[in-house]
Amino acid sequence: MAKFDISTQAVFASDPNQSRGRRYQEAESKTRTPFERDRDRVIHSSSFRRLKGKTQVFVAHEGDHFRTRLTHSLEVAQIARSVARRLKVNEDLAEACALSHDLGHPPFGHTGEEILDEAMKNWGGFDHNAQTIRVITRMEQIYPNFDGLNLTWETLEGTVKHNGPLIATMDEYSSLAPVWRDFNEGFDLLLTTYASVEAQIAAVADDIAYNNHDLDDALHGEIFTVEEVSAAVPWVGEVFAQVRNEYPNTSPQRLRGEAIRRLIGAWVNDLVEESQRRIEKYKPQSAEEVRNLGAPLVGFSNEMLERAASLRKFLFAKMYRHWKVNRARSQARRIIKELFEVFLNEPETLPPLWQSVDFKDVPRLARHVCDYIAGMTDDFAIDEHRRLFNLDRFL
Repeated sequence: MAKFDISTQAVFASDPNQSRGRRYQEAESKTRTPFERDRDRVIHSSSFRRLKGKTQVFVAHEGDHFRTRLTHSLEVAQIARSVARRLKVNEDLAEACALSHDLGHPPFGHTGEEILDEAMKNWGGFDHNAQTIRVITRMEQIYPNFDGLNLTWETLEGTVKHNGPLIATMDEYSSLAPVWRDFNEGFDLLLTTYASVEAQIAAVADDIAYNNHDLDDALHGEIFTVEEVSAAVPWVGEVFAQVRNEYPNTSPQRLRGEAIRRLIGAWVNDLVEESQRRIEKYKPQSAEEVRNLGAPLVGFSNEMLERAASLRKFLFAKMYRHWKVNRARSQARRIIKELFEVFLNEPETLPPLWQSVDFKDVPRLARHVCDYIAGMTDDFAIDEHRRLFNLDRFL
């Protein structure tokens, strides 16, 4: 196995030389560490490629300049790697966790998730985090000896627990969705502890990316103006005012780009400084100590959390509930709902590769249909709906 030089890393960083391994044993790479291989496996997966056609906020086909799940994941990975370097922890693991965190998202963003969850309420529901585990442990079928990507314990842990412990105590274990229990029983991910510092970095990098890039996309899409967000969220307005004062003759596009760049920098700097303060306070001496601290080692200051809340409140009111977004959400609801109903009630309409299930086993069929729909891009879902429901060609 390629050896990783840990001499420049913090004592609490994850050591790829000491990885807990993979569920299915494989020969190690001579040129890449286990965490590097995880990152590469995610990037080469079909689920990762399909993120290019999945909604972030705006439906993917509405414009080439808006973020998709793919570009969002890449931006999260860039921020995570940058923060990991500054905190002297493993950049490859942080990047792998960042790139894998959205693989289970269905088409049409959170609207698609809500409709699938409602459709699956009698069969375990739907959650994009649980679906991500299904994708990386079962549904990706590109290796001859196992289903899934066979990622390391550390990357799986980071994907499962990127928002913190999955349960507070093992007394809650039986209440978990089957996907969590089925996998964990064969490869214990210590669901009551926090994840590694690298996974925690990936989680907050996600916050930085979507807050700032949703703001950028909304301004580009003319959902609201710089003046409106400046009046409602003064700390954001201060940054735009600074850029305007320094570059009074710059174009709106350049003004927006420079302001978003500075805003991301402010979030990253706060994250690094607050995390360093916590590191000094807790003084963890190993990756295991990070997991068992009982509190996250990585996070924002209280001041930044308050600022984030004010921005999120504004974005929710002015962007996520804007009539243009609501109209797209309304269309998405009907598409997902009607696709699920027709495939569940008429499974013979599924494509040949998706007919390998007992149609009489309704719970299994429902999950099978859910998996099929969850893997679709926005455009593919729209086309499938058109093929099934557009009767014009028969007239």
